[in-house]
Amino acid sequence: MSFRNRVTLRDAMKGIVEEPLLHLVPKRFDYVGDIAVISIPSELEAYREAIVSKILSMRGNTRAVLNKISKLEGERRVAHFEILSGEAAETLHRENGYIYRMDVRKVFFNPRLYWERARIASKVLPGEYVLIPFAGVGPFVLPSAGKGSMVYAIEINPDACACLRENVRLNRLEGQVTVIQGDAEYVLRYPGYLNRHQGSLKPDNEIGNAVETEGIIFSCVPACSEPEEAADFQVPKNGFDRAIVPTPYGMDHFLGEVSGLIKKGGYIHFYTFKTENQIPELIEEYEKMGLEVEFYRRTGNVAPGVSRWVFDLIKK
Repeated sequence: MSFRNRVTLRDAMKGIVEEPLLHLVPKRFDYVGDIAVISIPSELEAYREAIVSKILSMRGNTRAVLNKISKLEGERRVAHFEILSGEAAETLHRENGYIYRMDVRKVFFNPRLYWERARIASKVLPGEYVLIPFAGVGPFVLPSAGKGSMVYAIEINPDACACLRENVRLNRLEGQVTVIQGDAEYVLRYPGYLNRHQGSLKPDNEIGNAVETEGIIFSCVPACSEPEEAADFQVPKNGFDRAIVPTPYGMDHFLGEVSGLIKKGGYIHFYTFKTENQIPELIEEYEKMGLEVEFYRRTGNVAPGVSRWVFDLIKK
């Protein structure tokens, strides 16, 4: 996964990168399958070839090296990359006993969360109905389905959605997962619309093939799920037993959408981005929403002072 050898990349570049610039060399980088992903600052332009050579020497089966040149952008949460070595960014990634096929340039995938994903999977029980919005290529979906749950996975990025369907097939979990392409907020708010039209939900300003529902205009766009899968989407009679919500940055309001679909006593594993001093106030807010905080922890730093946190919540 992440490069965690005692000798960091920065240490390995001593004597190659001049001392005043050495602090700019990343200490670590990530492996997604046989692809190494790194962010090389522009100040190290003259050393890129040397850095790539060093990365390739660290693991013999590295097929490509990608340089991440932007942050996550747009509703699809995809960054921009340039290929520094190799010819393609498609790979097979293995994590916690499951296989994921993806093109690193077209989807969002964070290999550093592998332990956290295993922790959540250990809590899923056979027979549960599990809701997973922002499902990506399936790192929360497959382990949950593998525990014998019925998973409803929602993803807006068509490339990630196609990978998710393929990953369900590769791991022989077809009977356990319903995959739906669409904006999760609208899919959950208007499930009946999805059932009637057998497509995915997405706001649309073009009226040509659109329909207006409660003042919001949607259009039927091709779903990555098969029509029968889309038609099967519905909230279980008593609500979902569990939701796993890897929320994108700035979408905390989504917790309200999800909590209304969870049965009493059900669980929500909710991810959010906060500073540590915001946590006590956040816990109070969750309690007021009728959610008991069973557990919470930091799952990684994303910016100076800002971390990703997970909250295991129980609906009262």
